[in-house]
Amino acid sequence: MTIYRYVGRTRRGELTKGKIDAPSKKAAIAKLRERGINPREINESSNILDKEFNLGRSKVKNQDFVIYCRQFATLIRAGVSVVDATNILARQTRSKPLKRALEQVEEDLRSGLSFSKATKKHPKVFPDLFVNMMMSAEATGNLDTILDKLATTFEKQYSLKKKVQSSMTYPLVLLVLTIVVAVFMMVVIVPSFIESFESMGAELPTITIITIKISEILQHYWWSVLGAILLIVLVFYFLYKNNGKFHYGVHYTLLRIPIFGPLLQKSALSRMMSNLSSLFSSAVPILECLTIVEKVIGNPVIGKVIRDARKSLEKGSSLAEPLENSWLFPPLVTSMVHIGETTGTLDFILQKVSEFYEAEVDRSVDTLKSLIEPVMILFLAVIVGGIVAAVFLPMFSLYEQM
Repeated sequence: MTIYRYVGRTRRGELTKGKIDAPSKKAAIAKLRERGINPREINESSNILDKEFNLGRSKVKNQDFVIYCRQFATLIRAGVSVVDATNILARQTRSKPLKRALEQVEEDLRSGLSFSKATKKHPKVFPDLFVNMMMSAEATGNLDTILDKLATTFEKQYSLKKKVQSSMTYPLVLLVLTIVVAVFMMVVIVPSFIESFESMGAELPTITIITIKISEILQHYWWSVLGAILLIVLVFYFLYKNNGKFHYGVHYTLLRIPIFGPLLQKSALSRMMSNLSSLFSSAVPILECLTIVEKVIGNPVIGKVIRDARKSLEKGSSLAEPLENSWLFPPLVTSMVHIGETTGTLDFILQKVSEFYEAEVDRSVDTLKSLIEPVMILFLAVIVGGIVAAVFLPMFSLYEQM
């Protein structure tokens, strides 16, 4: 979005000036006229304070996008044209990235571009799933129905994502708390006992010697420890973003982790089946459905299986066959997919499988929450208790000698 400074006259003939943001000079003039201002001079602002800095935050929040889909469907169902609906939603949305994108989409629509092609220009705002379903809606004429279906799909996926995140947040918080408490004890409490141990001249237990060594490292070389941790995080982030094999390996490892792995697997399967069902029921060709889902699934391990399934279909085989060869897809999924292909009800079957795994994720999250709390509290007790034992064991042995 560009900032323009203007000089113009209102409907009463009064001279006015100011600034306005718009995707182009033409769009800026149109916005000013809508406000009842006839611009006489309009130029792009050269003031650095007027420049917009993105900082990578150009994605739209899921809830904002769901609201947009619902409202768009309502306006279309009420007989409002796509151009006018886009204009209305651009003016009322609170999401700045969505507002900017919709203003540019409106401009493209007025220049004669189709809605699907106009939204395709903004991949960070409109996902591939949305664009391709809009393309199908333009061909079939059921735009409002597909928009409602999209909103429901995004709502379910967002809810599923939040449930999985909530199941992992608690153990992570407790882990960080454990580390903070352990470091505090090592840096503040343990050093106060070291001089006492040295003056005792008693033989120290192994656990106490190890604790003292760790305490000394944290006191004198904390910058090295912090630097090493920071370096590891940066290297991990770089490899994760730029190395395909490492990226694949991380996701493969996460899916294989006990307890959390099956939860991530069920969540990904539910999302995959839901997306496939939405696309297939919107008359998108099955090969194109698989291509889109591979892009939006967000998991390269499952993406590889989807890619293999597409190649299998291109050769004339069934969709279920490559899924059966992967450990990621349980017999329930492959059997249901095979039934759907045989009976011609694949979209319905996929939706039912998605709903089944969505319910499985709910049950798994509830179970995990009840199990993780005592386990993490026990872990905290072991770490803190170990440090306390290392500090007090030499004192007990000295009292016994006295």
